[in-house]
Amino acid sequence: SKEEAYKFGWMGQNVTTLFEELTVPVIACVNGFALGGGCEMAMSCDFIYATENAVFGQPEVKLGLIPGFGGTQRLAKYIGRAKAKEIIYSGRNMKVDEAFESGLILSIFKTKDEMIQAAKDFINKLKHNSPVAIKLAKKAINSGVDLLTTDGLEVELNCFSEGFASEDMKEGTQAFIEKRK
Repeated sequence: SKEEAYKFGWMGQNVTTLFEELTVPVIACVNGFALGGGCEMAMSCDFIYATENAVFGQPEVKLGLIPGFGGTQRLAKYIGRAKAKEIIYSGRNMKVDEAFESGLILSIFKTKDEMIQAAKDFINKLKHNSPVAIKLAKKAINSGVDLLTTDGLEVELNCFSEGFASEDMKEGTQAFIEKRK
C-alpha cells in the first residue's frame, strides 16, 4: 500500500543516511550489479570502487516506481541533474566506464581481490591521519556541499575551529614543530 511504501522508503532512506553520516570513511566495493537499492546504498558511501564488470543503475521506472532510498537526490549530486534524469527516466544501466567518466565511481579494478586490497590500503593510509580531523572534514563536506558558498564556509569554519579543541590537533602541531610524525 501507499502507507507501507512510505514506511519502507523511510527505512531505506534512514539506512543510506546512516551510512552517509558515519564519522569514518566508508568505501563501497562493487563487483557486479548495483541496481536500484544497491546503487543507492553505494552512493551513500564516501567512495565507490568497482571492478570492470560492475554495472550501476536505477531501473525502478521499469516497475512503475522511482528510486526511494535517496537515488533521485544522490545520483543528481554525483553525476549532474540532466544525466541523472536520463538514467532514472530511461531505467538504463551504466557500465563501469560510463560510471567512472560521470564521476559516480572513484576507481576501476580488474579483479575483486585488487579492489578489496585497494580499499584496505586506502583505509590503512588514513590510520596515520587524525580521526578527529577526518570526521570534521567529512562533516564539513557533507553538510556544506549543497549550501551557498558563504553558508558552506560557515560550516567549514565551525568544523575548523572545533578541531582546535582536539588532542589530535595539539599532538599534530607539536609533532610538526618537532619535525616528527
